[in-house]
Amino acid sequence: MDKMWAGRFNKALDKEADDFNSSIHFDSRMYKQDITGSIVHAMMLSRQGIITNDESADIINGLSGILEDIENGKLAFDMDAEDIHMFIESELTKRIGDNGKKLHTARSRNDQVALDIRLYLRDECEEIFALLLKLIEVIKDKVEENQDAIMPGYTHLQRAQPITFAHHLLAYAMMFKRDFERLNDAVKRMNYSPIGSCALAGTTYNTDRSFEAQRLGFDGIMMNSIDGVSDRDFCIELMSCFATAMMHLSRFSEEIILWSSWEFKFVELDDSYTTGSSIMPQKKNSDMAELVRGKTGRVYGNLLALLTTLKGLPLAYNKDMQEDKEAIFDSVDTIKKCLSIFAPMVATMKVLKANMYLAAQKGFINATDLADYLVKKGMPFRTAYKHVGTLVGYCIDNGTVLENLPIEKYKEYSELFDNDLYNEISLETCVAKRISAGSTGYESVKEQIKYIAEFLNK
Repeated sequence: MDKMWAGRFNKALDKEADDFNSSIHFDSRMYKQDITGSIVHAMMLSRQGIITNDESADIINGLSGILEDIENGKLAFDMDAEDIHMFIESELTKRIGDNGKKLHTARSRNDQVALDIRLYLRDECEEIFALLLKLIEVIKDKVEENQDAIMPGYTHLQRAQPITFAHHLLAYAMMFKRDFERLNDAVKRMNYSPIGSCALAGTTYNTDRSFEAQRLGFDGIMMNSIDGVSDRDFCIELMSCFATAMMHLSRFSEEIILWSSWEFKFVELDDSYTTGSSIMPQKKNSDMAELVRGKTGRVYGNLLALLTTLKGLPLAYNKDMQEDKEAIFDSVDTIKKCLSIFAPMVATMKVLKANMYLAAQKGFINATDLADYLVKKGMPFRTAYKHVGTLVGYCIDNGTVLENLPIEKYKEYSELFDNDLYNEISLETCVAKRISAGSTGYESVKEQIKYIAEFLNK
C-alpha cells in the first residue's frame, strides 16, 4: 500500500521500520469512531462550501459502506496499512475514486487521532459506568440481605469492634460510588473536540469546528490548536480513575480471599467463580478474586508508563504519543473484565452469618463498650480503659470471655459494675447503640442503604 505521505521520499520505508511504525494492529478497534468523525467532517466541508454537496454525499455513502462491510465481516483490516485512518481513507479512495482524496481537507492525522480516541474512550466509559452501577446494585442487594449479620470489625487485621456485615459492604458501595463520580468528572473534561486543530496551527480553510463538535456530541471545542493535538491529559485522568477503581476492587478481593479461607470462613464463593487444584482434591481457590487483585498492578503500570512517555515531550504532536493507545486500551479492557466478573461473584457469594458471629464473640470486641459503660457512670475514660484492659487479660489467662465473667469478679475492680452490664456488652446492643451518622447501628445502615438507592435511581 502506498503511503499517503510518500511524495517527499525517494525510497520506500524499510519493512522492519514500517512494522515498527505501524499502529493498525491495535488502533483498528477505533474504526467506528474514525468513520463517524470522517462522516461529520465531510458534512462540515460541504456545509462550508469547501467541497460540493455531491462530493460530500459520495464520501458519506462510501464511508457508510465501509462501516457496514467491516461490521458484517466482509472487509478485513489490511495490516500493511500504517494505521486505521490510512486504511479507511485508502479503502474509500478505492471505492469512490478521487472524491475520497478530498476527505482529508482541513484536517491532519494529528487531530484525527485525537478525535478518535476521545470518541472511543467516551463510548467505553459508558460501558464502564454501567458495570460500576451494576456492582453497586449487587452490593446494595447483599447489604439488604445481611443487615442483621454481626461480624468483627478490624483494625491492623486484629478484631476491634462489632459491626454488621452490611455496614462493611456499604463501605465498598461508597468507594465505587466515588469511582463512578470521579470517572464522570473526567469524561466531562475529555468531552471537547480537537478536530479542526489540524497538524498544530489550524487551517486556512473557513471551517466550522463548532458544527463538528456539536454533531459529535461534544460540549465544545479545544480552544488552542496546539493543545488540541498534544493533549493526552484525558488519558492520564481516565487511567488514574481506573487505577483507583481497581485499587478498590483489589481491597475487596483481598477481603473476599481472607473471608473464604478456612481460617475465617465468613463467606463461601460459588463454584462458578472458584477453581480447584491439580493435586489437592480438597481445594476451592478464589482465583477470580486473586486475578482481580493481580490485574490491579497491570492498570497501575499502564498509568505510570503513559505518564513517563509524556513527561518530556515538547509541543505539539510527537510519534511517542502513539504509545498512549496500547496503555489506555489495555486499562479499559482490564477494568471491564474485572467489573464484569466481580458483580456476579459477589451476587452468588454465600454469607456464613453464624461463623461471623462466633468470631465476634471470641475477639473481646465489646471491650470499648464495657469501658463506655463505666464512663457513663462517672468514671474517667482512662481509668475505665485500664480496668477493662486488666479484665480482658484475666479472661485470656482463664480461657473465658467478658460476657461469662461473674458480677463478683467485675466488682473486684469497681463497684460501678452492676448486672445491667451484661446487656450493655451483648453484641446486638453494641451494634444497636452505635447511633452516630454513618455508624454500624441498624438505623444508620438503613440510611446508608437509602443513600445508595437514591444514587442508583438518579
